[in-house]
Amino acid sequence: MQLLRRHGARIGVTFIPLLLAVLHVVGVLPMPVLQRLDEIFYDTRLRLTMSQTLDERIVIVDIDEKSLADEGRWPWPRDRVARLVDVLFEQQGIALLGFDTVFAEPDESSGLQQLQRLAEGPLAQQPGFAQQVEALRSELDRDARLAAALRDRPAVLGYYFTSDRGGRTSGVLPTPVMDAAALQGRRALFTQWDGYGANIAPLTAAAGSAGFFNAITDADGVVRSMPLLADYQGRYYESLALAMFRQLLQWPAVMPGFPPERFLSSDYLALKSVRLVKNGRHLDIPVDQRVAALVPFRGSGGPEGGSYRYVSATDLLNGRLAPGELRGRIVLLGTTAPGLMDLRVTPVGEAYPGVETHANLLSALLDGDLKVRPDYATGFELVQLLLVGVLLAVVLPLLSAARAAWLSVSVLLVLVALNTLFYTASGLVLPLATTLVMAAFAVALNMSYGYLIETRAKRELAQLFGTYVPPELVDEMVKDPDSYSMAASTREMTVMFCDMRGFTQIAEGMDPLRLQALLNGVFSRLSQVIRAHQGTIDKYMGDCVMAFWGAPVDMPDHARRATEAALDMLRAIDDINARHAQAGLPLIGVGVGLNTGAMCVGDMGSDLRRSYTVIGDAVNLAARLESLSREYGVAIVASEATQAQVQGLCWQPIDFVRVKGKALAVNIWTPLCVADAVTPALREELRLWSDFQQAWRARDWIACETALERLQRLNEKKVLYRLWADRVASARISPPDTDWDGITTFVTK
Repeated sequence: MQLLRRHGARIGVTFIPLLLAVLHVVGVLPMPVLQRLDEIFYDTRLRLTMSQTLDERIVIVDIDEKSLADEGRWPWPRDRVARLVDVLFEQQGIALLGFDTVFAEPDESSGLQQLQRLAEGPLAQQPGFAQQVEALRSELDRDARLAAALRDRPAVLGYYFTSDRGGRTSGVLPTPVMDAAALQGRRALFTQWDGYGANIAPLTAAAGSAGFFNAITDADGVVRSMPLLADYQGRYYESLALAMFRQLLQWPAVMPGFPPERFLSSDYLALKSVRLVKNGRHLDIPVDQRVAALVPFRGSGGPEGGSYRYVSATDLLNGRLAPGELRGRIVLLGTTAPGLMDLRVTPVGEAYPGVETHANLLSALLDGDLKVRPDYATGFELVQLLLVGVLLAVVLPLLSAARAAWLSVSVLLVLVALNTLFYTASGLVLPLATTLVMAAFAVALNMSYGYLIETRAKRELAQLFGTYVPPELVDEMVKDPDSYSMAASTREMTVMFCDMRGFTQIAEGMDPLRLQALLNGVFSRLSQVIRAHQGTIDKYMGDCVMAFWGAPVDMPDHARRATEAALDMLRAIDDINARHAQAGLPLIGVGVGLNTGAMCVGDMGSDLRRSYTVIGDAVNLAARLESLSREYGVAIVASEATQAQVQGLCWQPIDFVRVKGKALAVNIWTPLCVADAVTPALREELRLWSDFQQAWRARDWIACETALERLQRLNEKKVLYRLWADRVASARISPPDTDWDGITTFVTK
């Protein structure tokens, strides 16, 4: 509650970006720029963590510009593709072949279809013509030739789904890998299409396996992920990379992987994984809410990218590759030729070969190293936002600008480090941009508010008290300006009056300018001492300076600070007199009065002039004690209330007095030195002084004279002993009344 009272407005300002961030995350106030920033962070992290190593397991057979120049424009005759397939399996001994191409239309380049139409039409009656055409079928049916090359070989055809052709279809889809019954009545956000372009029936039947090669293009046109399963009319089909992976695993069944039942809500719309099941064992492939996987790019892509070996298709067709050089390799047939339109914008390149995206995904499936945006990413982001937002809102107002900046940078670095750790160690792609932006704006608003509003209050406080209070106390006060004001209050404090001795005579013998310089020099030095002991200077009154301790900042040891300041002021006067002696200036002395007690402190005065000051009986007594310093010939006179609170000093009692205007008498003392510095001679002097005081109270004037004689021999210059010798002499001549209480009463100030 105290925190809210002091910094409620500043905390509220800090919560503004947190509220906006939460609204963005839950979809009430979506901000595309934050989504784009998260994608930039992902792309940057991906590029920084790419392995950039060669995966020797996978080879890309490239229909490149060189192949098109040697073999002609694409599509090639199917018998040439069949010959390429034969070379790969028979001469090279590859393990698996995947096609990043589709054979959606029959190959009519051999003229077989025209011959068949002639045999069935105009030349139907021509003897032997139909038989000749049939005899040529095996040679001219290039689709059959390719189908034969694919049959009984580990090959996976490619095809694509569409949603931009009005649901049109071509070719024959392969058998789906999963149907709606596998979901057991649950729902999931599969990528859905309403059309497709698949391979012709003979090829689909011959290969026995096919996978779609669609990618998911994000809003900025960049391909970052590929669906592993897709929904077409309530049946589910696998991607090219997944189909090739399953081929290598001997065709495990495909099942949906859900989180444990206890974590599911009735409106849960996501799979946790695609589960491959075989012989009672299963392998879970993590997927995001779209049943897609992020493509873990290994490098910059292309033949020079260094991630995969590229082999020109024409080199294989023309025997330029040694037999068996690709033995045991997984081969993807695709293209890097710009004219064939299979170059994509990816986080690692703006003209990235589409075939290599499948290679990257297949490589990660083989390694079990897929990165995934988990289905709980939104919940994670909300928790992260709330933790960071509340931390900054509550802690920043309590810190200085430097510490607040350090905390802010530390929080941002921790967020980035944790996010990177989740990515590298657990393969989790978690949102970061919204929290970073929220934190940055929260810090900016918090610091701006603190500077513009709270700092203004602190500056006003510093201006208000700066002329009275030492800078270090002002620094302490501005940490909590609400706790300090000039409103009047009563508290226990210690007040000091310090007066220059003989100022009138000094003033009479000096011109005004020199006198001004002398006063300024003395007061400047004494003020430095007061501030060094964290005293508050009340005012300068001619040749007197008034100060107090205990306000505006509370000081439990105000009496000790004031007394130590008084002793240091005497030492400062000694230094000043040493310089005056060298400069031919008059020597000065001071008298100091100290008193501790309850007094009223605050901003007081008139509408024309006000000051931060103290008033009260305790203040008046301190002023009277300062004037007594002349009477008793000591530099410092302190009340018993002050002396009682200061330990560690050697004090000498002076008298029991009743000052003008006060009915109650008070013991007065003077500090001599720190207790550890008491010499044997001083200890003997104080013992004799104690004997004198006892004799005085007992009216034993002879004992008084004896003690004073010994005291004056020990310290003949001390005015205090001469004063008491005169008082004893007067008492012997005119003894006090029988009701005498030993109190010295003063009738003048």
